[in-house]
Amino acid sequence: MRSSAVCKGVSDADLATFHRIGRRSRVSRGQALIWAGDPHPPCGSLVSGMVKITASTIGGREQIVGLLYPGDFIGQPFAPQAEFTFTALTDAQTCMFAQRDFRRLLDMHSCVEQELLRRMAHSLDLARHRMLMLARQSAGERIAGFLLEMEAAIETPLASEGRPNAFELPLSRGQIAEVLGLTIETVSRQLTKLKNRGIIALCGGRSVAIIDRGGLEGLAEAA
Repeated sequence: MRSSAVCKGVSDADLATFHRIGRRSRVSRGQALIWAGDPHPPCGSLVSGMVKITASTIGGREQIVGLLYPGDFIGQPFAPQAEFTFTALTDAQTCMFAQRDFRRLLDMHSCVEQELLRRMAHSLDLARHRMLMLARQSAGERIAGFLLEMEAAIETPLASEGRPNAFELPLSRGQIAEVLGLTIETVSRQLTKLKNRGIIALCGGRSVAIIDRGGLEGLAEAA
């Protein structure tokens, strides 16, 4: 994971400082790492698992606004309070720092500061891409791209029913609908269409297997 984390440019000797200051934790599926409104929330790296970022609407409804994968950065080191809630979608491991400690590490290691800046710029690009996706892609294109993204992110594929390429979606169909700007009925309908075309197999529960990768990639790139 270190090769994709924000501390990837730090020497082995200096990495000991990170381990000493940081706090490694295991979190269970459904457990919140950071709550919106928390003062001076911690920040750090997601070591394993997946995390969702959510915001609450005026009416109190939760809206998923982002997903984090292993190596991604959690939180904001300069925010006086958390703007969003970070919750584990799966069992996960994190390496977190108090804001003050992490800012001190940034002052000591310019490579970490540069990597954090690069990640923030990349996050902005992803947000712009998401805006384009919501504006231009069809429901089928969104679902196809989402399945490819999930397969690449899943760390432990399922070898069930003789399908070594099967994996379990960490999100419910309702949550997928939130992420993609669709209704749950549309998500279910599009998954069934992909199944009927022989592009995917629905293996029960949230398990999915990609049967025709070329076909799925073609749908995702149609936009």
